[in-house]
Amino acid sequence: MIRAAEYVRMSTEHQQYSTENQSDAIRQYAARRGYTIVRTYADEGKSGLRLDGRDALKQLLGDVQTGKADYSVILVYDVSRWGRFQDADEAAHNEFVCRRAGIDVQYCAEPFENDGSFGSDIQKMLKRKMAGEYSRELSTKVFAGQCRLIEHGFRQGGPPGFGLRRSLIDQAGTPKGELERGEHKSIQTDRVVLVLGPPEEVETVKWMYRAFIEDGKPEREIAAILNRRGISTDLGRPWTRGTVHQVLINEKYVGNNVWNRISFKLKKKRIKNGPDRLVRADGVFDAIVDLATFLAAQAIIRQRSIRLTDEEMLAGLRGLFEERGVLSGLVIDEKENFPSSSAFRTRFGSLLRAYELVGYSPGRDYRYIEINRSLRRMHPNILAEITSEIERLSGSVICDPATDLLTVNGEFTASIVIVRCMTLPTGGLRWKMRFDTGLRPDITIAIRMDADNQHPLDYYLLPRVDVAPGAVRLKEDNSFYWDAYRFETIDHFIWLASRASIRSAA
Repeated sequence: MIRAAEYVRMSTEHQQYSTENQSDAIRQYAARRGYTIVRTYADEGKSGLRLDGRDALKQLLGDVQTGKADYSVILVYDVSRWGRFQDADEAAHNEFVCRRAGIDVQYCAEPFENDGSFGSDIQKMLKRKMAGEYSRELSTKVFAGQCRLIEHGFRQGGPPGFGLRRSLIDQAGTPKGELERGEHKSIQTDRVVLVLGPPEEVETVKWMYRAFIEDGKPEREIAAILNRRGISTDLGRPWTRGTVHQVLINEKYVGNNVWNRISFKLKKKRIKNGPDRLVRADGVFDAIVDLATFLAAQAIIRQRSIRLTDEEMLAGLRGLFEERGVLSGLVIDEKENFPSSSAFRTRFGSLLRAYELVGYSPGRDYRYIEINRSLRRMHPNILAEITSEIERLSGSVICDPATDLLTVNGEFTASIVIVRCMTLPTGGLRWKMRFDTGLRPDITIAIRMDADNQHPLDYYLLPRVDVAPGAVRLKEDNSFYWDAYRFETIDHFIWLASRASIRSAA
């Protein structure tokens, strides 16, 4: 009997993909092939878009790479259970890691044998692309559906907020009842809308606007008054400046339905969208305050952001330091009628630089921030030098201005990563290399800096097929696996990218 492991994964798609059904099919396959399943790796309720969060698959790959795997075959229900990676090469790499360790991956419900033949590789590649495309198409359809629901005045997730409640309505628009905190609709055709909450909460919201506009009370004072009155937020917590501010700026209090402030599609980077990307429907909910009152509050808030001179900002920061004895982003943001911490970063390049100008030294060592900024300034120069050297040797380089990804001779892509050197308390040196999982270049050029982070120490030319996404921590002396890619200069990469005439090559 051949020892085997099974990997099962279920997101929230269909019952046919439940881990129990997958395991039943895998065990029938194993019985026919004479395999004994000795270990199960299960990711339940996990998306297949990325490796992040899939602890079972991470453990499987870790066991394989460290030699802990006591089996020679990994059985998976189908290609989509292995993952719906948006880059098909990521799925291929994870399978290659297993195959390189002498462990086969077999897909039990696919119509092909994963035997490395031309036909099976073509089908497997198509299946991987189809698995990723399924998620992309589903994301597009779901987003379009959510936009239509927003435009029709239906709520798409999130707490209702103080003074408002979520009401469940059926397909015909008939109210079915109020949803308590933590409750969700159970029938697909039902919808959720916002309605006015208890009269005392509605009156409190109106009072907050009056106190802010007519009485000139700042958010912190309003919060203190509410807390003295024994009034809690919708989450049962004391009021703060921030929670009052949210009530004063949220359009749902004038009946507007606004959505898509944050995008997080296909598990990629979280993006804060601008006004042109918002999806909105105005006047679809019962309003607590009228539009004129809301706009008056916004005008007051904008007025506080009048541009100050550098000297005025630093004088205010110096006074805050003398008042509090310490500075931080939170201390700055909590100060009434004061520029935000982001304003200081924008004006002076960093909070550390602003602290330095007013004579404040943080207790912690934040020099790494300045080092990172210095390395970012160094990156374009290194990029230009490498490009110039390749072109001098008759090669061609196209640099993507958005990502700095290099396309060399129209044949392969390369990315340059500058790796900061960290000194441990013991005096040892460490370098943490992070690989961009979105770009996935053919070659990553990792430049390790010296102990002072002033000059390059050495260069690692890392091919994509041998580098897993994520981060790698290097020491001064590393294993042969990593040092096989290490070079003292960048000349080897330049040589790879250079062109030679046919006569010279012959």
